[in-house]
Amino acid sequence: MPKEKRTIQKEDIMPLEIYTIQRKELRKKIVDFKKNRRIPLGPYATFYFESYETMLAQVQEMLYIEKGGDEQLKDELTAYNPLVPNGKELTATLMFEIDNPVSRATFLGKVGGIEEKVYMKVDGELIKAVPEEDVDRTSAEGKASSVQFIHFKFNDDQIKKFKSGSSHIELGIDHIEYSHSTKLNEATIESLVSDFN
Repeated sequence: MPKEKRTIQKEDIMPLEIYTIQRKELRKKIVDFKKNRRIPLGPYATFYFESYETMLAQVQEMLYIEKGGDEQLKDELTAYNPLVPNGKELTATLMFEIDNPVSRATFLGKVGGIEEKVYMKVDGELIKAVPEEDVDRTSAEGKASSVQFIHFKFNDDQIKKFKSGSSHIELGIDHIEYSHSTKLNEATIESLVSDFN
């Protein structure tokens, strides 16, 4: 990805007829790219670390499915551009994936505010996740959304450590009803390093 690409512009979007022809190949590439950016945590949570590439692919796919043209494009860019990392952060879509609707509702009813309990640690230094603004994450009744959008904002020193390749980097959730953490592997760290300036 070009380092300066922190926002998806209209000119980055492939015309629908070209995307339609190349779609199969492009989707295969993005699935491959996302492989090291998907991190399961505990039995239900999965983090999908976003980037310019993943968000561009998402916008292209939405335009392909809904065929809403320029009018739709404006909405998609408004929705997805905030999830393109700005060079000093990592962004992720956090999903709670539970097939059974009853179990899912029960679980989500117990984990209100969970988006405030997500963190990363770089050599033991805590970086608390910041939930995406303008999105309802936990309802007034205390029920969490099954999809959360979060940002991890890093300072220069933390970025340097993250890029060093020798730091211990951990991702976790510390909620009373759901507490899990995992160490990031080398392939994941290598992929995420490209999100920083």
